[in-house]
This record gives sequence, C-alpha cells and structure tokens, in this order.
Amino acid sequence: MTTTHAPTHTHPPRTARHSPAVTFTLHLAGMAVAMVLGMLLLLPVVAAVGGALGWDASTASVEATALAMAVTMTLGMGVWMVHRGHGPRAVAEMAAAMAVPFVAGLVPYWAGALSGGDALLVGHVLMLPAMVAVMLLRRDEYTHVHAPSAPRTGWWRAVEAVSHRWPTLLALGLTFDGWLNPGIPSPWLLVALGAEYLVIGTVRRQFRRDALLAAHVAGLVLYVGLAAVAASVPADLAAWVVAAGWLLHVGWDVALHRADRVVWRWYAEACIVIDLVVGATVLLTL
Repeated sequence: MTTTHAPTHTHPPRTARHSPAVTFTLHLAGMAVAMVLGMLLLLPVVAAVGGALGWDASTASVEATALAMAVTMTLGMGVWMVHRGHGPRAVAEMAAAMAVPFVAGLVPYWAGALSGGDALLVGHVLMLPAMVAVMLLRRDEYTHVHAPSAPRTGWWRAVEAVSHRWPTLLALGLTFDGWLNPGIPSPWLLVALGAEYLVIGTVRRQFRRDALLAAHVAGLVLYVGLAAVAASVPADLAAWVVAAGWLLHVGWDVALHRADRVVWRWYAEACIVIDLVVGATVLLTL
C-alpha cells in the first residue's frame, strides 16, 4: 500500500516589494518629508521657548538660525528613521548630513564672502546631495526594507518607543500654536468631524450594511446638529458646545484605533491628540 503525503512547502522569506532603486528613492523621499515637517513643526516651538527665555528669534544671529534649522530637521528625520528600523549609526550619519552643509555655508559667511541669507541658502541646497552621498556610501542600508534589530541598550529602546509614536508627535506639532493662541474653531468644523470617518471608511470600503455604517451615519447627524446649535446660540454657550463636540470625538477616535477599522491606526492616533488639544484649548478661552 502506498501512502501519499501532501508536500511540505517551505516559504521563502518575504522580500521587498520594490526594486533596490525604488526602495532607495522611497527612503530618501520619506526622510526628506520628515526633515521638512520637523523644521516646520518644531521651529515655532523653538521660537516660543526662546521667547519665554528672553531670546527673540526674529533678531537671532545667522549661526543660531542655522543651528535651530539643523536641529529641528534632524529631529524630524531621526524620528522617522528610527521608526523605519534604522540604527544609531545610520541616524548619526544622516544627522551629520544635516549639519555639515550649514557649516559649508557659514565658513564663507564668516569670511565676509556671503550674506547671512545666502549662507543659509547654501546649507539648504547642499543638504539633499549630502543625504544622497551618505545613502550611496551605505547602499545596503537604503536599498532594502530595513528590519529593526533588537535594541542593545535601554536608552535605544526608549528612543524607539518615542519614534513609534510619531503620529502623536506630529499631532502635537500641528496643534502647538493652539496652546499659545487658544481660540474657538468655527462651529461648522464639527460637521467635518462627523463626516471624516464616514468618507474615509467609504473610500476604503470598510462599510457594509451593518451597525458600523449606521453608527457613522448617526454620528454625522449628531455633529450636524451640534454645529447648528453652536452656530445659533450666544458665543459663550457656543464655546461649550464646540469643546464638547471635539472632546466627544476622542471616544470615536479611540474606538476605531482599538478596533483597527475604518481608518489607518496612525491616523486615529493623531486624531486622538488633535481632538484632545483642540477641545482643551477651547476650554481655556472660557
């Protein structure tokens, strides 16, 4: 009697979906976007902290401005690199690619050959080529999807933990100005709060004819009602309605984040922070 056994298949490790050249380009694009976001979101924080300490960013020296730009860009890019699994050496090398171009611009400025604005321009122009040069020197680091290695120190574990909360950091940067200049958003933004997940979920085909869809439609109706009430009552009462709408939306964010449904988890995480901050800063105006 012959026994036939089903063949045993050994699946090869999953490889990158893109060619090395495309992966290289995606690494570069991701770091460039993170770098720009770091500067745009963190420079106001630097200016605010400096102002509290008596330092006027508008009259800062060229050296101080270059330092602030290099540090904020490096922080944004570094968070993204750690999130993508790069180690301390790669992050340090790319941080050098942020700093060296500014030094290259400051040297002729110190010699009187360039104005301050031109020195900063040189730093920005040379930065991307410097990044590409580092990437070419470490081609293996940037031509495949980098799998994070086990952290070797408690300090690096902490860095990784922070980097994986990049949606929270992004949301805090986007809402930072609200703490300095609290105000009351338009009541009609509540309609956008009620509609955003319904629209995204529909586009992503997350809904069927089920309770989840019904809940989102009901949420939209509720928020249209809140907006109508806030737009028709006195300003002091409207502020309470607007704050309640934003803070109530946090529960919606948390539920979708936990369920990993309708929207991307990173998006829900960012919305949790944004809704909390906006609701809290509205309350500060009361």
